[in-house]
Amino acid sequence: MSRVIVLGAGVAGHTAALTLRRKLGNQHEVIVVSPNSQWNWIPSNIWVGVGRMTREAVVFPLAPVYKRKRITFHQAKATAIWPNGDADSAQGAVDIEYTEPGRDGQTERVRYDFLINATGPALDFAATPGLGPDAGYTASVCTPGHAVDAAARLDAAIERARTGEKLRLVVGVGHGRCTCEGAAFEYAFNVEQKLEQEGVRDNTEVVYLSNEPELGDFGVGGMSFRTKHGDVSGEQWMSSLFRERGIRAITRAAVTAVEPQTIRYVQEDGSPQSLPFDFAMLLPPFRGVALRAYDRDGADISQRFFAPSGFMKVDADYSPKPYSQWSAKDWPSTYQVPGYPNMFAVGIAFAPPHAISEPLSTPDGVAIAPAPPRTGMPSGAMGKAAALNIAEMIRTGTSVTQHSASMADLPAACIASTGTGFARGSAVAMTMAPIVPDFQARPLTHGRDADHTTGEVGLAAHWLKRMLHTAFLYKAKAYPLWYLIPE
Repeated sequence: MSRVIVLGAGVAGHTAALTLRRKLGNQHEVIVVSPNSQWNWIPSNIWVGVGRMTREAVVFPLAPVYKRKRITFHQAKATAIWPNGDADSAQGAVDIEYTEPGRDGQTERVRYDFLINATGPALDFAATPGLGPDAGYTASVCTPGHAVDAAARLDAAIERARTGEKLRLVVGVGHGRCTCEGAAFEYAFNVEQKLEQEGVRDNTEVVYLSNEPELGDFGVGGMSFRTKHGDVSGEQWMSSLFRERGIRAITRAAVTAVEPQTIRYVQEDGSPQSLPFDFAMLLPPFRGVALRAYDRDGADISQRFFAPSGFMKVDADYSPKPYSQWSAKDWPSTYQVPGYPNMFAVGIAFAPPHAISEPLSTPDGVAIAPAPPRTGMPSGAMGKAAALNIAEMIRTGTSVTQHSASMADLPAACIASTGTGFARGSAVAMTMAPIVPDFQARPLTHGRDADHTTGEVGLAAHWLKRMLHTAFLYKAKAYPLWYLIPE
């Protein structure tokens, strides 16, 4: 019998666990370790954050699904990995600390034959003073609870605007190294739509504040879209959307501090700026979770396994090199940890070799560098590939991997909401192939396949996004034929 432990139950980890159980016989054990009792379809948090969807609509309890699928579930957080075992056994192990009621704070060491690190990110609000809903002055939509709080704050701002107050609402990212600009983009447009529907748009200014070098960059180096009207750059396309909605955009910005009603930021030339606000939703940067690695004698070997960001090193080229030498070949393929064929890191948990967008910085060295997104569709593909490789390694008794999910090969489809509603909703439907551009192979088309990098906007795209919400919740609940729904 083999035991596989999956750390994390987000898109990557949950997909991996379900795939492992489907591919492995009951004589093998699949264990999921996650501090959260519920699964969250994060892309729909933006609708919760404007009060158009309830918290209950984007979450469901994990334990019943895992019980039905014969997957062992520990509601706990992983705190340490022993890749070579400890003084008692040469078998790998993970230290976990329970978070469930009745066992909160209890610890246990669990042995494994194979390990998938899919812990996702730690939300690093502390990286910017004053950032965040708990110890700061800004809202967030990163979790269902944050999104509920954001909706309440937005409603309070709307009530102020009804009295005739002129308000400024700022949506964007709260640090120069943030990722997930797409979520901020979606929320900005949904906020603008709600202000219009509530009849207070004339009393409000909406500002989009981003570390992107230009609109439409999204941390993927921008895109050149092939549309029915011809080829246009992502910057041109997105700029037209912002003009249509009357949203002011500030790019190439690194937020350095948030004070009550004032955002402090710097731009590429180093000039300090201040932006007064009445409501702000700023996303935080990500870090790896607090996870350490130890050798059999208990010596800390975390530097061997984790990058300075806290994310786990995998089969990527991490050698330092200038931007001009970055290559699609630098990106990982199997997500195996070098030297440990029984360990994988997928989704946000793996350390990228470098950014995708060209990093900028101020003369004083403040980074304005969007981190590469690796959520949603690519996360699911990584989790599935790791699970398929482990299943075949168990069946064949070898360490040969046959399945890959390099972001330099994977296409991605993204549907970004620009407003909800059966008749008045809209969304931007974008595809790109691949996620990481290969400028050597495609120097004339922004590093991507021009025929499969497209963009459309309209009501039909909103309907598709809403249907995907339902489809992916169905898939995540592992209902009959769930595996036929693609990542």
